[in-house]
Amino acid sequence: MTTVRITRTALTRGTLAALSGLLAGFASLAFAELVSAAVRPEASPVTAVGGAAIDRTPAGVKDWAIRNFGEDDKLVLQLGIVATLALFALAVGLLALRHRRTGAAAVLLFGVVGTAAAVSRPDSTGLVDGLPSLLGAVVGAVLLYVLIGRLTAPHRITGDQEQEGGWDRRGFLIAATAAAAASTAAGAAGRFLNGRSAQDAVASRDAVRLPGPASPAKPVPAGAQLRVRGISPFTTPNDTFYRVDTALVIPKVDANSWRLRIHGKGVRRDLEFTYQDLLRRPLIEREITLTCVSNEVGGPYVGHARWIGVRLSDLLKEAGVKPPSRGGPADQIVARSVDGMALGTPVEDVMDGRDAMLAVGMNGEPLPFVHGFPVRMVVPGLYGYVSACKWLEDIELTTFDAYDPYWVKRKWARKAPIKTQSRIDTPKPFGRPEAGTVMVAGVAWAQHRGIEKVEIRVDEGPWRPAQLAEQDTVDTWRQWSYPWKATPGGHTLTVRATDRTGEVQTEERTKTVPDGASGWHSVVVTVD
Repeated sequence: MTTVRITRTALTRGTLAALSGLLAGFASLAFAELVSAAVRPEASPVTAVGGAAIDRTPAGVKDWAIRNFGEDDKLVLQLGIVATLALFALAVGLLALRHRRTGAAAVLLFGVVGTAAAVSRPDSTGLVDGLPSLLGAVVGAVLLYVLIGRLTAPHRITGDQEQEGGWDRRGFLIAATAAAAASTAAGAAGRFLNGRSAQDAVASRDAVRLPGPASPAKPVPAGAQLRVRGISPFTTPNDTFYRVDTALVIPKVDANSWRLRIHGKGVRRDLEFTYQDLLRRPLIEREITLTCVSNEVGGPYVGHARWIGVRLSDLLKEAGVKPPSRGGPADQIVARSVDGMALGTPVEDVMDGRDAMLAVGMNGEPLPFVHGFPVRMVVPGLYGYVSACKWLEDIELTTFDAYDPYWVKRKWARKAPIKTQSRIDTPKPFGRPEAGTVMVAGVAWAQHRGIEKVEIRVDEGPWRPAQLAEQDTVDTWRQWSYPWKATPGGHTLTVRATDRTGEVQTEERTKTVPDGASGWHSVVVTVD
């Protein structure tokens, strides 16, 4: 009977020790969140460690994550970090039951990792960014030391409790309950305060009234949108426009305090602009389709919007910048975001006459925060990773030889014009249309070149021309359709496009790394 009681007691103590580790980890994160409200939200441990993990993840792994998790890749990463911390906390709790000080020291190690991650981020403001992780870890270490003390210290009471181990059950329960309550309150307070810090940014966006453009976009031709069920809308709504970036926390920037600096090689004089400075300048409005380099053949990371902003070439000329073709010493623009992201864009492309802009509006409203408010870059014809810097705050003129931006360091190409691509939107893969006339339809794009022709092939038959919707501009995608006389059975539908330079979309399949995917998009259907 005594053996059974001792074993049961040991099992209970082990479970409570693991629970102590979880409580210590929870307390560390909660109090770190509270401290981050006094520093900045991006300094919280989960965000800092997650950002550092993204920085050090190979390009192929990132591409895999985007391909498999889409826009949920950051949520998956955060959940993975929390799950890893939970397992670590459980193990530390069990370790502390045997080696109390070592367990507490292991919690402090968590703080050191978080501190190192926070201060190593590109947007770090210095050692102060490490305070949330460090102070949170101290709280967690002290809590673990106290809780384990309740499980290991003899407690003089009478009756069966003394025979079953002699440890302080009541003291443990009181300490654990108090710790859980205090941690929950601290975490909630931290969340609330961090949320309040973004209120000024939200208010600044709500106050924006975009002026009318000096150079408005031409009306979209009536025939640009086909009346085919299942086809992508010509204009992508803001709330469904694709998002691919590395920000775990969407930057919320106050437009009233935002500044943009233009400086660097070949700049005759540095320039600095406020948000209102940009709004007071002549604005252009243009229809432009954007594409992410991580878009697989037939993938969803392409979208179209009406953008309004300041022509970037005008600002560069005002700073004295000349393109390389006119003797300018800089051939690369490095655009930096408030979160430390750096993208590199060819100077020549920005200044060759295309409608490259610093966008302030999207589809008739100020940029949404998720799409770069207050200001982002938009350069037609280039994949986003070399042109579409969101939450922009700094433009530096330099050379490709002198500096490798974020993605180039990860083996992506320095220059990345968008490849000619096409996609079948309807019928969907593995669809079961009925025999008869089936409308096959989709979109094709070759930004800054335009789409000249789209062709459809059924199984291994001949290529047939699709009917093209009206072309808006060479910087927009183009819808197409093909009335297919569908016969019963399984069929493979394949599409290819030809751009206005005469280049036919290649059949050769390539991965997205280093400069975008290529190949023909196909869908398999079964006709009933």
